[in-house]
Parts: sequence; C-alpha cells; structure tokens
Amino acid sequence: MIVPMSKVTIVILGNKKREALKVLQKLGLVHVEIFEGCGENLATLQEQIKLLESSVFAIGKNNEVEQINISVEKALSIAKQIKNFEEEQAQCQAEKIILVSELERLKKWGEIDTNSINELKAKGVEVCFYETSKEEFDLISKNATTVRLNTTKSTVKFALIKSNFEETKENDLLINVNSLALPQISTTEMQEKLSLLNKRIDEIKENIASNACYLKSIKQAIKHKEKDVEFETYATGMVEETLSSEENLNVSIAYFKGYLENENLDKLKRVATENSWGLFIEEPTKEDNVPTKLKNNKFVSLIYPLTDFLGTVPGYFEHDISGWFLAFILIFFGIIFGDGGYGLLICFVTAILLINCLIKKKKVSPMYLLIGLFGLSTVLWGTITCTWFGLSVEMLPKWLKTLSIPFISNVYADKIWYPFWTKGEVGLTTAQNLQIVCFTLALIQLTVAHIKVSIKNKGSIKILGDIGAILQLLGIYYLVLSFVVNGQVFSFALIIGGIPIGTIAIALIGIGFILSFVFSNYEGNILKSILSSCKNIVSVLLGVVNVFSDIVSYIRLWAVGLAGAAISATVNALAGPLLGNFMFMLLAIFLLVFGHGLNMILNVLSVIVHGIRLNTLEFSSHLDMSWSGHKFKPFKDKID
Repeated sequence: MIVPMSKVTIVILGNKKREALKVLQKLGLVHVEIFEGCGENLATLQEQIKLLESSVFAIGKNNEVEQINISVEKALSIAKQIKNFEEEQAQCQAEKIILVSELERLKKWGEIDTNSINELKAKGVEVCFYETSKEEFDLISKNATTVRLNTTKSTVKFALIKSNFEETKENDLLINVNSLALPQISTTEMQEKLSLLNKRIDEIKENIASNACYLKSIKQAIKHKEKDVEFETYATGMVEETLSSEENLNVSIAYFKGYLENENLDKLKRVATENSWGLFIEEPTKEDNVPTKLKNNKFVSLIYPLTDFLGTVPGYFEHDISGWFLAFILIFFGIIFGDGGYGLLICFVTAILLINCLIKKKKVSPMYLLIGLFGLSTVLWGTITCTWFGLSVEMLPKWLKTLSIPFISNVYADKIWYPFWTKGEVGLTTAQNLQIVCFTLALIQLTVAHIKVSIKNKGSIKILGDIGAILQLLGIYYLVLSFVVNGQVFSFALIIGGIPIGTIAIALIGIGFILSFVFSNYEGNILKSILSSCKNIVSVLLGVVNVFSDIVSYIRLWAVGLAGAAISATVNALAGPLLGNFMFMLLAIFLLVFGHGLNMILNVLSVIVHGIRLNTLEFSSHLDMSWSGHKFKPFKDKID
C-alpha cells in the first residue's frame, strides 16, 4: 500500500535555521521539499564530492585489498594527492605523445645529434637536411657538398654542407626539396626522456593504486559530504521573511515545507513544541508534489529491486500495484523464457548465491530471492508445456511428458483439439491454445486494473463507467478470439446451451461503450459528463480500438517464447551431430554453451522489453497510472 502522508510547514526564527535543521535531521522523519541552495560553502562541498568521486574512479575496483578506515578529512587529503598525481600523469602523457610523435617523424632520418650540429654551426659549418627526388639530388650533388643518408625507390634523404658555395647558388639549387626541421634535442636524448616518462607514469599508477585500501572510506566520505550538501541546500534555500512588530523590532522568520507519514505526526508535534517551532499540518492535494512510500509484506516487497532498477515509482494519488506487478511478471517471465531447463539453471545459480550468503553470514539480497522465483516460474511453465533445453519430446522421459498439461503441451503439438460446441468439425491447434492463454491473461490483468479503479470510485455513480469498461473488455476479448485465434471456433453465430455467445459479446461492447461514454467523466453532473465525452469523441472511439490492441498485445508472450524455443532447437540441431564425434566434442560443447547462453541473454532482454512493458504500459494505462511519483526520502543524518 501507499503510506498516507501529511503535508507539514515548519516555521522557525531566522537565526535558528541551522539549529532547527540539525534537530530535524537527527529526528529523520520529514521529507523536505527540495530547495535550490546557494553560497560558497555549498559550492565548496560540491567540489569536494567531485574530488572524492574522481579519486574513486582513478583507483578503480579492487576488492582483494583489505580496507582501512580513515576519517573524512583524511579521505579528502588522499583525494587531493590522487588529483595531483593525475595532473602530473596527464602532463607526462602529453610530453610522451609529443616525444613519440617527434621520434616517429625523425625515424627515417636515423640518429640526429642536435648538439653536434649546433657546434658545427658555431664553427661556421652549417648542416641542413633535405628530401628530394633522385633526379634533383643528382643535380644538387654535382654542384654542392652533400651526404646521402637514406634512399628509397623515388626519394633521397641527404645532408647539405653549406660552407662551400654562395647563398644565391644555394637558392637556385634547392627548389624542389623538402627541408627537415631539426629537433631541439637529439633523438638519443628524446629516447632517454621517453624512458624516464614511462617510468614516472608507472610510478604514478602504482601510487594511485596503493590507495585502494582507502576505497571504502572514500566512498563513505562521499556519502557524508552528500549529507552536508543536503543540509547546506536546505539551510541556504529556506524561505526567509522579515516581520515588523508593534515595538518596531524587525523579526526574521524562516519556513519550509515537507511531508511526513501520518503515524509519525505525534513525534514531530512533540519535537516542535520542545523547540518552539510553528507547525502547520494539512492534507496533501493533487497539486502537491507528494513523495511516495510503499509498505507491503516481505513477499510482495521482493518486487522492489526490479522497480528500483526500472526507476518506476507510482504517484502518491496513484495505485500501488506491487503485488499484481510481482504476480504477473513471474508469469510473463516463465512464458517468455519458456524452457524448464533454463529455469533449472536459474535456480541453480540462485542456490549458489544463497549458499554463499549463508557461508559468509551476509544478509540475503531480495534480488536473489526474486531471481529464484523467476527460475521456479520458468521451471513450472517448462513442465506444463514439456519444454526442456529445446529437446524434442521424443528424447524426454515419459514421466516428464505426463507432468505436462495436454492442450498446451509440446507432446501434443500436432494434435487438433475440438471444443465440445464444434462437434468435431473444427478445432484448435496447441499453438492457438497457447494464444488463448495469453489473451486470457490479458483479460484477467486488465479486468483487475478496472476493478481497482472502480474501488476508488465506490459511492459514486462514476463506478458505472468502470463497469462499462469491464463489459467492453469481456466483449472485445471474444472479438480477439474470433479475429486472431480462430473465427470458426469462436464465431459470432456461436450458441452454447441456447445462449448466443457471439451476440452477447457484441451486446457487451455496445452496453459497455454507452456506460463509459455517459459516466466515465462524471463529476456530479451527468449532462456535463456526456458533453465532455462528446468533445473528446475521437479519443473515446479510439479508446475502444486501444482495448482491442491492448489485448492483442499480449500475444507477444507466445511469440517471444516461440522464438526462444526455435533458437534453442536450432542450437541443438547444430551441435547434435558433432557430439557423436570425439574430435568435435569440444566444439559441440562450445556451441551448446554459447548458443543457449546467448538465447538466455536474449530472453532477459525480451522480459525487459515485453514482460515489463505489459505491466508498466498496458496494465498501467487501464489504471490511469503515469508512474509520476518519487520516493519518500526523509531528511536524516544516518547514512544508508
């Protein structure tokens, strides 16, 4: 359920803001509305968090190092050292890139001693380096002093001694050449410097990695600083006003708004009285940004790791569908995975995780239990459909076949099932029976949605609109069976025991539409409700079409499960012949592990894309849910 909240406004003296916040933080019960804080202190704290986070990223993961507890101040000091190391490392890397680039440029010229070249120049002998074609070099070498350094098929690299001919003559000769810009230091010195830089970079990396023993404390320091940021945000962002008293004394007051669980109101009242705070309590309205806190039993709470991962939180005035979400996602998971063998693997992995927690005396994560339930659901579906690792039913033992439910079992995949009213003339395949199961799940889930909505409208004739929606669901469900599954078995002329089923389905759609049209927008006046529906007549008509498409959407469960079964069967077909040959045994095992592993990964993605979608879109849209909520997070000093 969604825990009932009260909206509270706390009024305090302006000079008592920080003192009051400390008391409130220690109390840890009030969810304070977010303020936009300001000030140098807040900026400093945010910079410290960035510094600490940067150090965590620099150190990286290292779970093998024994952790040492240090203070927040010490953690900040280490983070600063790491930042200095990173800056030095970045500088070394930049110098290294320049040196590597320079050595690459000079590689084809051989060793270049810049000092010797400069000494010769000081003595009046200038040596320059050029590259040109063979023809040009032959011309230059006849008229100047040159030293050939390197020759390729088309070019020549050479040194030119400039002391033996006139400058004008040199300019005439050196027309089609490319000159080499000399480095500031010799290539030998560059290589030595590069070696020193690599050594220093390795030392810096070792120094940073040596702080891995403080990683846990640094992460804890981040949480402490985030609490300080939260406190400073509230302190500097709090609304403050100045009031004039009769004695012409200006009194500064501050106030802020928040939300509190109803069961904790007495505690807040007592603290407010003890600290002379003004306290105003009121009922939240739909205009308020009320946080949501969910409270369910331990079994239903197993869905929380999944909803936390998805970031889905119902709004305060919406429905808590945690229990229904868990029930249906378990069913959807089992159908999408569809293979009892895969379910056994999931259960096996879960068992290992649970045993590991028990051995290490750690608290069992709810996520492990949820995964275990997913595995059991898959095993159950695999059992009733006789699907095990994609194996053909001929390869399965007889006792496994007898556990399956005939009309949806692979054992009877080729059999035609004749409903009693068809008198053996037309029937349904196993695949069509599975489609009916999916559409029946749609009917159940969407009907649950409208029943939950109608409960909220009890005591009002608006509930007739919800009843109309349920009637439409029932009629359209039969429509889907006729159009999608089998029009002959579920014909509109169908009569069972004198009851015209097809006619009733059409009547349900019509009656349901009229009830929805008249009462779905009811707010105290039927005429206004009808006018509102008339204004939105296109949306109302599309609503009927949407119900049809929402029910049909559940066929994705069967289709995705069928695709997964086809992949697993294909993997077996590829690996099967290789298992009979000892030389190809390892290849066959690799194919089986890789193929089935990939299939399981694809199934996980399918659950996220399809299974969760049916809960958060189709189901939720019939509940008028937009998942617009945010979590209840009380202002407290305790670090989670």
